[in-house]
Amino acid sequence: MSATTILIVDDDAQIRDVLRIALEQAGFGTQTAGDGAEGLAKARSGRFDLIVLDIGLPEMDGLAMCRALRMTDQTPVLFLTAREDEIDRVLAFELGGDDYVTKPFSPRELVARVRAILRRSTAAQQDKTRRRGILEVDAGRHYCAIAGTVVALTGREMALLDHLMQRPEQVAPRPALTDAMYGTNIHVSDRTVDSHLRNLRAKLADAGCADAIETVHGVGVRMGLCRG
Repeated sequence: MSATTILIVDDDAQIRDVLRIALEQAGFGTQTAGDGAEGLAKARSGRFDLIVLDIGLPEMDGLAMCRALRMTDQTPVLFLTAREDEIDRVLAFELGGDDYVTKPFSPRELVARVRAILRRSTAAQQDKTRRRGILEVDAGRHYCAIAGTVVALTGREMALLDHLMQRPEQVAPRPALTDAMYGTNIHVSDRTVDSHLRNLRAKLADAGCADAIETVHGVGVRMGLCRG
């Protein structure tokens, strides 16, 4: 069995089979669930490297499942849905999603996106602990703490924060933030980037570091002094 295991949560049996076959042919192990409640139970009972999650699910929709999961778990989530409204995409990211694919989809593209998410996770393991004021970040361990208090971040938020922490005095323009979270040659709307940045700022502020990220209007953002 593959050391990398992916949980597929979709109420359409045919789509589950398409995803399962595509991912297993790419070398991944898989498990499946047909609704949000079952998916949440499996996600909490086993260790998965990534979750492919449909939004339009019975019992508990994908957004509600992701919200519940993020209370205790930071496993990357790739949303899969028939919805095309940008509001849905932004909400999915604000709730902790790492990527978003719209049905109908190309199995090959989905596998490529899964691999990209997992590559970022693997690369992060080589990073070292970075400190700024009362803020401590170790992307390799997916660890963020403010004055010793752990802050739960999604994969995108961690990638964004770690990028800023690598060069805390430099202003990072929006394209650099997008590349840090999604890789190069990926088109992501400004609203999506703003959503991740807003979420990250709110979490750091709630933990006691309201000055963690500064905006340089018309240029980009950089790390603040993180004095609390």
